[in-house]
Amino acid sequence: MTIKSVILSGGSGTRLWPASRESYPKQLLPLTGENSLLQETAVRLNGIGDTTVDPRPIVVTNEEYRFIIAEQLRQIGVRSPQIVLEPVGRNTAPALTLAARVAVE
Repeated sequence: MTIKSVILSGGSGTRLWPASRESYPKQLLPLTGENSLLQETAVRLNGIGDTTVDPRPIVVTNEEYRFIIAEQLRQIGVRSPQIVLEPVGRNTAPALTLAARVAVE
């Protein structure tokens, strides 16, 4: 069995305003160091080092962030992430359900 990592990277970025904006939400900002929160999460997942963990995370996001997410992951060496686009943002449970469907395909 292979474990699939899921990173939820939607959200509108309203909680950390003014640093975070709808067009550039908190997960894309470097708040705790040189890397963005998204990149820090992907680095932590990569550091698990277990052969049962798929190195390609499933990233659930929306259309607006897809290219910057792909670029940020490329910058830290994550190759071929599975970027899944939510048709409409509806919070955590639907996003995880979408990721689960992708994981079993």
